[in-house]
Amino acid sequence: QVQVVESGGGLVQAGGSLRLSCAVSGRTLSSYTMGWFRQSPGKEREFVAAISRTGSTTYYADSVEGRFTISRDNAKNTVALQMNSLKPEDTAVYYCATNPQAWYRRTYYNFKAYDYWGQGTQVTVSS
Repeated sequence: QVQVVESGGGLVQAGGSLRLSCAVSGRTLSSYTMGWFRQSPGKEREFVAAISRTGSTTYYADSVEGRFTISRDNAKNTVALQMNSLKPEDTAVYYCATNPQAWYRRTYYNFKAYDYWGQGTQVTVSS
């Protein structure tokens, strides 16, 4: 049984930082592209960042490029999202998910390509 569990969300002031963690059990993490998405009330789920199976390649949404960093530790079956210089518009529920497709297929920004999702962790940035 595959489980994806996010943690690390919370309330932070604008300009602050948070580090989200994602723990995956029930599958070998090194076999999957991993991604972070977010969703705020009334909006569609939005791509945030993705990382290739080995961690050698990453991809970010324009809105977070230069402020967020995605990383992974395949030995520990974990993925992290370091979020710096947070803005009120970053407020959302953040989700971690696994993507069985290889990086070269360029599906990492498409939420439909992801098969297992966590329950999400709330990030609130106050102005």
